Amino acid sequence: MQYRTIIRILGLLVALFSVAMLPPALVSLIYNDGGGLPFVIAFFFNLIAGVFIWYPNRYQRADLRAREGFLIVVFFWLVLGSFGALPFIFSTEPNIALADAFFESFSGLTTTGATVLTGLDQLPKAFQFYRQQLQWLGGMGIIVLAVAILPILGVGGMQLYRAETPGPMKDSKMTPRIADTAKHLWYIYVALTTLCAVSYWLAGMNVFDAISHSFSTVAIGGFSTHDASLGYFNSAAINLVCVVFLLISAANFSLHYAAVTNRSIKQYIRDPEFKVFLYIQLALVLLCWFVLVDQQVYEDKAVALDQALLQTVSISTTAGFATTDFSSWPLFLPILLIFSSFIGGCASSTGGGLKVVRVLLLFKQGMREISRLVHPKAMFSIKLGRKALPDRVVEAVWGFFSAYALVFVVIMLALLGTGMDDITAFTATAACLNNLGPGLGDVAANYGSVTDGAKWILMLAMVFGRLEVFTLLVLFTPVFWRS
Repeated sequence: MQYRTIIRILGLLVALFSVAMLPPALVSLIYNDGGGLPFVIAFFFNLIAGVFIWYPNRYQRADLRAREGFLIVVFFWLVLGSFGALPFIFSTEPNIALADAFFESFSGLTTTGATVLTGLDQLPKAFQFYRQQLQWLGGMGIIVLAVAILPILGVGGMQLYRAETPGPMKDSKMTPRIADTAKHLWYIYVALTTLCAVSYWLAGMNVFDAISHSFSTVAIGGFSTHDASLGYFNSAAINLVCVVFLLISAANFSLHYAAVTNRSIKQYIRDPEFKVFLYIQLALVLLCWFVLVDQQVYEDKAVALDQALLQTVSISTTAGFATTDFSSWPLFLPILLIFSSFIGGCASSTGGGLKVVRVLLLFKQGMREISRLVHPKAMFSIKLGRKALPDRVVEAVWGFFSAYALVFVVIMLALLGTGMDDITAFTATAACLNNLGPGLGDVAANYGSVTDGAKWILMLAMVFGRLEVFTLLVLFTPVFWRS
């Protein structure tokens, strides 16, 4: 294991992350909100710490293997979440406890969107912007950004990309060189963010809110600059913009790349995962709307459709935006939406959850087993579109599902051990492992009432969800550490 090489890379990346403290400081200067000092201190702290870690190991250069890639990704997310908490720790207004500072940082970077803060409307603009920026950086994965520049630093990037990029088919690349792949991903990401911000502005948001919410929308994060989330704006047009860009961001980014380069939408039409994703969204929206109308939760059917559309797409894609307290709806709907977050977005998207392609393959495997019961001697293959998949892929999906379920159960039991009630424990685990954010019970609005011990457990769940379980779980296996 090339430990000194790993430490060198971590030092460089921490120093790079220090730059993320400058935009909030600039925002504070523009709005004169007095909240810029913690970010200036955090900038120098991160920069000095990064250089201090890098300098003794500056000459340590070695080819990265898959094991080093996994270790760098996990350590960097843990280190980055910790250094990202510094502005909250250094702040006196708002005064944030240590566990809360780490929780807010990890929740932002993992795009979970669970918050312990209240009074968001009164927060200094610098902190409002910083929370949104954390989600934007975490949405595509800051490791992918680093991969784009690692060749300049003399480090190969393919191992990091495989460890970070979500989805069951991690070895596929859109372009021959990994650095080009990462750059193209970020070009698309920045373009979508810009388009989303302009759309929010045209729909009625001011410039600051439009930019801030575009960060958390394209990242499928769910943080807002207001306690009432999107309900603050009370605008069907803004809700529609949010829904459209959540659906776009929850799609596989390689489809966006293919659509841009080929100037055609045929890739979307042909992609089986994307079609199933849209069918799921349509079915959820219609079902939710029907129940709201039938139970007369809203007198106007158009209002019911607007509320059903926003809440359904937001929760099922694991964003967590809200325009109303969906936990007060007929109990069937909140439970349905929480379970829908387990499906999440498509592979290689900014969404969380199991991913649509995995759920699709699990369904196909289940149907194959039923067919084998009827015809024991027949040979059945599982196809994704027109392509037959090898059994190794299906086995990997089953393994992922098993690991996901195991981690879920362990975390939920740990939360119950802290004294949390069963509904809160179940939905908090689902919300953090799926990178969703809001749950039910005591965590329906925020996580401020959760004990410090439970917050640390939920932070671990966020990292497990963001790194898709295996990337972190592999570090707990003896075989990983054998030379």
